[in-house]
Amino acid sequence: MKINVECYAGYQGEETPQRLRFDDRTVSVTDVVDRWLAPDHRYFKVKGEDGATYILRHDVGSGDWRLVMFERSRALSERS
Repeated sequence: MKINVECYAGYQGEETPQRLRFDDRTVSVTDVVDRWLAPDHRYFKVKGEDGATYILRHDVGSGDWRLVMFERSRALSERS
């Protein structure tokens, strides 16, 4: 799923996700759990303010962001 991601560019110029936008919904990133590099992509595993975990893929060449994985928190799942 293609998404919009607002980033903070650190002192080394590496972009770090701060907010995710899905159509009319915005989720702030509360924690970057992990990050790793592939030849043409950067991946970020982040926690959202909604308690969910997201894995994001950033295409370095095109600048596009994609949602690769979404996992709702157990607490939210149990309330539903």
